[in-house]
Amino acid sequence: MRDNEVVNVGTEPLSFDDVVKVARHGATVRLTDDAVAAVAAARTRVDELAESPVPAYGVSTGFGALATRHIEPSLRARLQRSLIRSHAAGSGPEVETEVTRALMLLRLRTLATGHTGVRPKTAKTLQGLLNAGITPVVHEYGSLGCSGDLAPLSHVALTIMGEGVVRDASGQLTDAAEALKQAGIEPVELAAKEGLALVNGTDGMLGMLILAMDDLARLFRVADIGAAMSIEALLGTDRVFAADLQALRPHPGQAASAANLRALLADSQIMDSHRDGTCTRVQDAYSLRCAPQVAGAARDTLAHAASVAARELASAIDNPAVLADGRVESNGNFHGAPVGYVLDFLAIAAADMASISERRTDRMLDVARSHGLPAFLADDPGVDSGHMIAQYTQAAIVSELKRLAVPASVDSIPSSAMQEDHVSMGWSAARKLRRSVDGLTRVLAVEILTAARALDLRAPLRPAPATAAVVACLRQAVSGPGPDRFLAPEIESTVRLVADNSVVAAAEAVIGPLS
Repeated sequence: MRDNEVVNVGTEPLSFDDVVKVARHGATVRLTDDAVAAVAAARTRVDELAESPVPAYGVSTGFGALATRHIEPSLRARLQRSLIRSHAAGSGPEVETEVTRALMLLRLRTLATGHTGVRPKTAKTLQGLLNAGITPVVHEYGSLGCSGDLAPLSHVALTIMGEGVVRDASGQLTDAAEALKQAGIEPVELAAKEGLALVNGTDGMLGMLILAMDDLARLFRVADIGAAMSIEALLGTDRVFAADLQALRPHPGQAASAANLRALLADSQIMDSHRDGTCTRVQDAYSLRCAPQVAGAARDTLAHAASVAARELASAIDNPAVLADGRVESNGNFHGAPVGYVLDFLAIAAADMASISERRTDRMLDVARSHGLPAFLADDPGVDSGHMIAQYTQAAIVSELKRLAVPASVDSIPSSAMQEDHVSMGWSAARKLRRSVDGLTRVLAVEILTAARALDLRAPLRPAPATAAVVACLRQAVSGPGPDRFLAPEIESTVRLVADNSVVAAAEAVIGPLS
């Protein structure tokens, strides 16, 4: 579904929202006049170098470990074609369209800075692919996250040349040349340096970081909603979330999460029912009492990742780079370490958020810890199993998320005859973070599904208005307590409500925006 908005791509950084609009919602992109002028000015300097007898890396030499060979002018067009064809060496499953579109947009943005030396027509062709909905087929494997995402970007550059395989605007696999012809886009014969300029960037890993950040910002709000519902269902206390107590440890994410919990639990009959002095519990389990500390740490991790992503969005990554004074210099800015580290950091946060969610779910199913709820929330325990195996599903996912939290960025494998002897593995970190985000979505959905059932079982006591709204939202797709029924579709329905923001929207309709 295409977005009617236009995202301007100029010499200034894009916003996170710009990337999401183009990648996920098909927004149109437009190279600004200042970007076209900057691109043309840089190209003039590259053309001068191409005519010079002095070798210039990537302009009149080979690449990587082959950079010592001077390439004659008559072979330079072939040099660029050979670079792209040989580097388009990805393998494995096709990555998601939104990932490839993000990668394409971010490479276009770097071209637009005027620091890469491509011709305006090459940048405009990449713009044309995005606007025509033509998506090159990019594969799961091939990037080491150093010298940029070489293989993924090369598959995009191959399309610019009119070669390779793409998905057209309808999502059908087709030959690139045919797709370009149908869209009225002329393939480009790459000129000096353009091959390098199209493939030397962290665009794939950065695009996946920005998309994951968009997802996690929503999921961390869902986590607070799930925690509030579970705390309420388990007859926990909200006193520990008081602002003055939270201020004793002034982490901003913790304060935001605690404020969410206070708002979500306000005016709950269930909470009020055990404030009369008859409750003998001194304190709740950590998974309830420490919810804002864990969710707050995850939020602060997300804020750190956002600061790194913002700096990367403001970068012009290419090797060699064309500088404002006309110099063309080799550099190492393509190394993906800054992005790879935070991708791994977010996978750790996602795993921990899932872990604490699963612990709360397990408490609601255990008669020894659920404070009056039936075993496994079953209609007739023994005959019915209730949500017993839903928690198994959570546990399996949490175990997988712990494995995915092992950092990719501590690994390195040398390549290019030891010229590229230390690599970031940032693309791999990004790929596993996408799986982590999906896993966290599913774990939180099971908690929401289970807590809603538990809240229904506390009737006639009513939950807080905000959590009641979430239960009502869920009940439009999933029935309330009763005898056992096919549970997998109910889990998937809840996953969709978590993923499409319905759960957050239901709560916010009552209490206003969550932090």
